[in-house]
Amino acid sequence: MDDDRRERLTSLRRALHRYPEPAWCECYTTSRIVDELERIGVDELLVGPELLDAEARMAVPDDAELERWHDRAREAGAREDVLEQVEGGFTGALAVIERGEGPTVGLRVDIDALPIRESDETGHAPADGGFRSDNEGYMHACGHDAHATIGVGVLEAIAESDFAGTLKVLFQPAEEVIGGAKPVAERGHLDDVDHLLAIHVGLDHPTGEVVAGVGGFLAVRQFVATFEGESAHAGRHPGSGRDAVQALATAVQNLHAIRRHEGGATRVNAGVVEGGTATNIVPEHARFGGEVRGETTALKEYMSERADSVVEHAAAMHDCAGRVETTAEAPSAESDAELADVVYEAAGTAAGVERRLHEAALGGSEDATYLMDRVQRHGGTATFVGIGTDHPGGHHTPTFDVDERTLEIGVDVLVETIARLSASE
Repeated sequence: MDDDRRERLTSLRRALHRYPEPAWCECYTTSRIVDELERIGVDELLVGPELLDAEARMAVPDDAELERWHDRAREAGAREDVLEQVEGGFTGALAVIERGEGPTVGLRVDIDALPIRESDETGHAPADGGFRSDNEGYMHACGHDAHATIGVGVLEAIAESDFAGTLKVLFQPAEEVIGGAKPVAERGHLDDVDHLLAIHVGLDHPTGEVVAGVGGFLAVRQFVATFEGESAHAGRHPGSGRDAVQALATAVQNLHAIRRHEGGATRVNAGVVEGGTATNIVPEHARFGGEVRGETTALKEYMSERADSVVEHAAAMHDCAGRVETTAEAPSAESDAELADVVYEAAGTAAGVERRLHEAALGGSEDATYLMDRVQRHGGTATFVGIGTDHPGGHHTPTFDVDERTLEIGVDVLVETIARLSASE
């Protein structure tokens, strides 16, 4: 990679880092990506409702929140034509390069940020370098700014190469809420893909280390449980009320009593709890946000069924009404060994790669599994590639940052992988 391209990609990554946007609100981010794709000159570009199945979107904010971020993007300089396309939370983009006969290769990168306040302490590179988040309370704490930049770098390099075939690069919204992959999959945009590459930086692997086939994805379901009781004076007539918070507390405690399964790893968590209005009122309303995970999709379903039962019986115990609404979910998936082998061999030729791993376990969840599963069901192969990066803080922390050497390594490994796939067919 020459110095001009390296500097351009670094600048892009820093611009995206400086303007992080949460799931379905990536308006400025989409506009900035579209700028780059038009500069490169892709053959097809999808943005807006044509990219996403509206009914399949999950965990979409309310209209007021979407409009707030839409307006903030406009103030930051987002293009009006792109803002029109993404209105209502239809963010993200799909870029296509067509170069005659050959395989169809897909690359998925995600673009959303997290609701975390970024560190402003001396020693935090974005703060020292002047590209710390301008959207206070939000930051790229998982490297999606680097993912999007790598996607642009791969497109640019392939557009200038002798690649034969079709390349589709998906700049996917809403990964952090497990909401963005399914609506792309349901649209069928990847149904003709022969080989799908999804990537993530870091994952506790250092700069210079590449994992060719990440596995161990936990299937996940996120949900909101709501309890409805009846208010009463907590001092004079406590017995005439129906305490929704008691029902909630019982449910949260009993979630952690769900029997674990000998078939594999399972997880459960209640992460957001809300209820009541005053100390002297028996609470009428309460809700919590939770999630269950499983080493396989079947284990996730096992946990889901029991979580729903826990909510139902906790509500009944306290004479309340209870209901559970799924807000997001994703299946498990496994990387295909034959495609991971191609990545492994490609990584051996890339400058800056010091260590290669055939496989490693994620130990978490990722909605790229929707896309991997979709491609595999249609006869293609898929792998999730880990591009190591040194980061001073762990993922989802205020001090997370990306070693920018990772950008060049990621682009080089993926471009070489795509070239090998093209040459082999």
